[in-house]
Amino acid sequence: MAEVIVVGGGVGGMVAALLLARDGHDVRIYERLPRLGGKLAEHRRAGFTFSIGPSLLTLPGLFLDLGVPLDLLELDELCRYRFADGSTLSTYRDPERTAEAVDRLAPGEGRNWRAFHRWAERCLDASTRTFFAGPPSGPVIEPPFRPAGGRPGDRPGRSAGGPAGGPADGQPGGPLPRPRLGDLAAVAPGRTLHALAGRFFRDARLRQYADRYATYAGSNPYRAPAALGCVPAIEHGDGGWYVRGGLPRLADALAASLGEAGVEIRLETEITEVVADAERVGGVRTALGEVVRADIVIVNADAAALYGRLLPDRARLRRIARLGLSSSAFLMLAAVEGRTEGLPHHSVVFSADYRREFGDIFDRRRPPEDPTVYIGCPAVADATQAPAGAESWSMLVNVPAGDPARWPTPPEAYAELVLDRLASRGHDLSGRLRFLDLLTPADLRDRYGAWGGAIYGGAYGGPFAPFRRPGNRGPRRGLYLVGGSAHPGGGLPLVAMGGRIVAALVRRDLPRSGRRPEEARR
Repeated sequence: MAEVIVVGGGVGGMVAALLLARDGHDVRIYERLPRLGGKLAEHRRAGFTFSIGPSLLTLPGLFLDLGVPLDLLELDELCRYRFADGSTLSTYRDPERTAEAVDRLAPGEGRNWRAFHRWAERCLDASTRTFFAGPPSGPVIEPPFRPAGGRPGDRPGRSAGGPAGGPADGQPGGPLPRPRLGDLAAVAPGRTLHALAGRFFRDARLRQYADRYATYAGSNPYRAPAALGCVPAIEHGDGGWYVRGGLPRLADALAASLGEAGVEIRLETEITEVVADAERVGGVRTALGEVVRADIVIVNADAAALYGRLLPDRARLRRIARLGLSSSAFLMLAAVEGRTEGLPHHSVVFSADYRREFGDIFDRRRPPEDPTVYIGCPAVADATQAPAGAESWSMLVNVPAGDPARWPTPPEAYAELVLDRLASRGHDLSGRLRFLDLLTPADLRDRYGAWGGAIYGGAYGGPFAPFRRPGNRGPRRGLYLVGGSAHPGGGLPLVAMGGRIVAALVRRDLPRSGRRPEEARR
């Protein structure tokens, strides 16, 4: 079996490491930070806990099928949207309840939402057989989930936190997905997400609601491909979930599974070079100068960091640069006195002009003057996240990747602008703040090595942008990429799929004789 090194302990790298260790390989993870999980992290202060990464789990079966124990809470109300005119829309796990809520907001549009949801299901079904099953060169794994039946939500163990009823070793089973003739048409090639929204909805508020799915990939709905509209099929199919104790408990559970599988974990150890000749990798070099030999190197870091620093490659770095950066995040972590009546776990307060907002982010490269604000308040369902009689609010504004020192408004002043906008739209925190901590794109850049603090690496700009992202195989034999900047993209479900894809590629590329790759070629 092979010696495998994973550079970076994000979720994608952890999934790949777990699967390969269960295959019998000797696996080590090197992580620069003091804990595993990457952006799946939290900030604690004075009894308050804030998620500073993902705050909603979808497709939990991707983890339950690996035997990772999770204590899950399913959300009935997925999100509450407040529009600039003061109207609101609540979306629910049950698609029919959501359609009825849409009809209450805009009479007659419920039928259109049902049609939109049916389209999303077809798009997801096609994507599962193709894009989510492997790199553009072709599928390598079984469907990571089954949107048409056999969903993780139907498997035992999800609510009690036990493992799902999959194979005992966590390995996928079943036939490879086979693309169908109509799969390309099912994802509306050549159409933007905003054009798709216009096809289904007459009401401008519902078009804004549909456009928001571009932000799940840090992208501009006026340029992003329509295929991002498949997200509602995931949310209303497998639901939205919260991990009790906060989503970073998922990283803790994965870390425990890695330990049980015999993975060696080296924390606070920085890798400065992928050692390779012109043909294949040979290992890595640590910041202390130690060279560690490996047959396989999986880089769970920003692809720009790989090709800019770890294994310099100007041509590939230029291709990444041509994609353009995804958006970054301005995080406002608010310790709020008192309890807010009727506040849901997740809510979005929309701007009045979405096109202008995305023009600020992607064209003018400045924080939006009228921002959309996401509010996550886990204290609604989890008393461990805030002291009694208080709430922890994680507020996120999409901003351009880059140095905040170049913003026309300093971060502290911009936070005041955001609070003023929220107050004018029904969320006045005046006199209720115990403290307000800020995280900017510079913090994300410095903590995680993300280029400019971009959350998802390259943006999805143009209909074929998803296929221009860095692939999972690197330019040397034995080199693989996983994480939000590589195929299939960012967010918990996609990086978990990426980990499965990389493990499947390694299985395909390594000889099955049990000999090391160089021995098998003799």
